[in-house]
Amino acid sequence: MQQINIVISGFTPYEGIDVNPAVLVPAAVAKQWADPAQSQAISEELLQDIAVTVTNVTLPVSFAKAWPTLLEAIEQAKPDIVIATGLKRTSRGILLERCATNLMDAAKPDADNVIPPRRPIDPEGPAAYWTRLPLRSILRDFAKHEIPAALSSDAGTFVCNSLFYHLLNWSAGQERRILSGFVSLPIVNGRPHERGLSIEQQTAAVDDVLRESVRYFLQPSSGDILLG
Repeated sequence: MQQINIVISGFTPYEGIDVNPAVLVPAAVAKQWADPAQSQAISEELLQDIAVTVTNVTLPVSFAKAWPTLLEAIEQAKPDIVIATGLKRTSRGILLERCATNLMDAAKPDADNVIPPRRPIDPEGPAAYWTRLPLRSILRDFAKHEIPAALSSDAGTFVCNSLFYHLLNWSAGQERRILSGFVSLPIVNGRPHERGLSIEQQTAAVDDVLRESVRYFLQPSSGDILLG
């Protein structure tokens, strides 16, 4: 039986957010995958002969600490897939982030009360990295499950983007193939026709992301990648 390891991350609560999906959703998805009876993914024929271990890690909203905390979890779990999540308050649905830019430009302090100077995340790194997730197949799954979603080319210039850039920079330097990407979650709101989605919808969406990423890891296809 083939073993696939996944790390999924979220962030500690944000100021002014009572219910933070970036805390609750990764934990809920990791719990589902620990119990195959709770996840539709395990019932699919393609995934019958694999064992999937999902490790959830919650990160501080800190430029200095977020990536080292995630990297520590990665080094322990030795994942094949890494999915980072964060909160984007202005979003009406799930946003699949296409790229991470090599820039820190914070207008507000992070959890350490630090506003870093405007500068590249890695002065020697490329201007941007593209996601390694199968965005096309994820969007198809979202459509089947009626989950509002869109592509995004702007993860901001705060801690989410910084983490995303570090993650893709690390992935690019690995000898073995590792899928990694970032998913922005909206605020928690179950009322229709308003900004945000319920926790149940968001958990189903991230479950879809994991399932389609595992499928792509097992059977890679260039048709599953959607950048434009």
